[in-house]
Amino acid sequence: MTYDVIIVGGGIAGLTASAYLSKAGKKVLLCEKGEKVGGLVSTFNYKGFTLDGGIRAIENSGIVKPMLKDLGIDVPFKRSVVTLGIEDEVIKIEDLSSLEKYQSLLSNKFPNEKDDIKKVVDMMKQLMKYMDILYGIENPLFLDIKRDKAYFQKEILPWMFKFMFTVGKIKKYQTPVETYLANLTKNESLNNVIAQHFFKQTPTFFALSYFSLYLDYNYPLEGTGMLIDKINQFILDHGVEILLDTTIESIDLKTKTIKDQNNETYTYDQLLWAADTNKLYQIANLESIPNKKLRQKALAFKDGIKNLRGGDSIQTTYMLVDLDPSYFENICTAHFFYTPKKTGDGKIKETLPLVLKSKDQKVLFDWINDYLDNTTFEISMPALRNRALAPEGQTGLIVSTLMEFDLVKHISDLGLYDQYKSFIEQKMVDILDASIFKGFKSKVFDTFGSSPLTILNRTGNKDGAITGWAFTNKNIPAVTSFLGVTKAVKTYIPDVVQAGQWSYSPAGLPVSIMTGKIASDYILKKTK
Repeated sequence: MTYDVIIVGGGIAGLTASAYLSKAGKKVLLCEKGEKVGGLVSTFNYKGFTLDGGIRAIENSGIVKPMLKDLGIDVPFKRSVVTLGIEDEVIKIEDLSSLEKYQSLLSNKFPNEKDDIKKVVDMMKQLMKYMDILYGIENPLFLDIKRDKAYFQKEILPWMFKFMFTVGKIKKYQTPVETYLANLTKNESLNNVIAQHFFKQTPTFFALSYFSLYLDYNYPLEGTGMLIDKINQFILDHGVEILLDTTIESIDLKTKTIKDQNNETYTYDQLLWAADTNKLYQIANLESIPNKKLRQKALAFKDGIKNLRGGDSIQTTYMLVDLDPSYFENICTAHFFYTPKKTGDGKIKETLPLVLKSKDQKVLFDWINDYLDNTTFEISMPALRNRALAPEGQTGLIVSTLMEFDLVKHISDLGLYDQYKSFIEQKMVDILDASIFKGFKSKVFDTFGSSPLTILNRTGNKDGAITGWAFTNKNIPAVTSFLGVTKAVKTYIPDVVQAGQWSYSPAGLPVSIMTGKIASDYILKKTK
């Protein structure tokens, strides 16, 4: 029950750290509160359909594939081409020239705003150039400089100068995208249609350069969970002990022990926390930190984060449809962002604070009805990438949209959760049937879903967050600078480091992998 390293959290950050620590010969215990590892990256089988339970595709970002190559793990990927649609018009995002298609799409929907749209697209082009520099090379974190000396000198060193220059350039694009767009165009609907693809108050640089990431979407041939399965097998082969259905309830910093829900105790030399940061500071006995200054900082940090919000959450409806994938291929690709109305959801979201005060089911559900009519959906269809992921002649749809955690929690507290689930699943089907997939409703033979509460229960993430800290917080208690990423893993708690979406913002799968690797390197260097 004594380990060199105990890792809490079996998401992609915890798995990455487990892989590198075990590869280096460390005795590692991985504790995961769920019934399987993977966190927000998972795939499951249901009635012959293979469906993804978390992210719908994987962004390489110069991180994922280099990590797999470094570890000797083979995951067959297929490029996941993205389509964007507004009302009845759909465009395919295949390369940088697709920005012209996007400009044309917006201009067709907002003919009086062509000049403003051009300004927006011109800015997107510039920011995409910056994004390509930041992520357009295999991250040196996963290179063996001795082994790859020629590549390092020829490619990495010149890139590092470009990287430093670019980081300085993007600092002025940290304002929320909604604010930035409002300075470019006064058409609120246009702003909404562009911005509602992203989380509230996403930094402008990240939002308007996102086309670069669309071009970088990849899909493991057997589902996103294939990535997890391969890494999981790697760490098992390297001796990592995994405890599932294990929730850590307390951390004794003096004895360097953790205790789970069954009162079992485990001793660590180093603790790597790859779960919700809030939980770490709640369950650790910070008063026992011997260094006074460090103790005061830890207690102040704990107090400072207690009222901060977790990031946006999502509502997902799974639809099993008795239609061949070719029906959908004639309309879109396997990864489809669709906005049914060009009005956007901005005005509706402004009324949410008032709606949250109501206990009237009609008031609450009418708001949801209007919101869904005007928001943007992310639609994934695994069978369009690999026919083997659905029964012959049928297709599984994964339809998601951003959803307010507070609203779903309020509805649940009123005892209306079951009604909410039924309503929202039917409403999503109705919207797609009346718009882009006309008449497909009669072919839908099963629906089920997950909500922000599902994500909360599954991951333990505060507010059902899928990207760590909310951008709406006045202060984000995590590293937000590219140049400071190596500091993201440090905490104010002795012999405890962190990794994952709560340690760096903006977060995502590549960043979680990167922090997992940085955390493992930090531990290996410290314990050498």
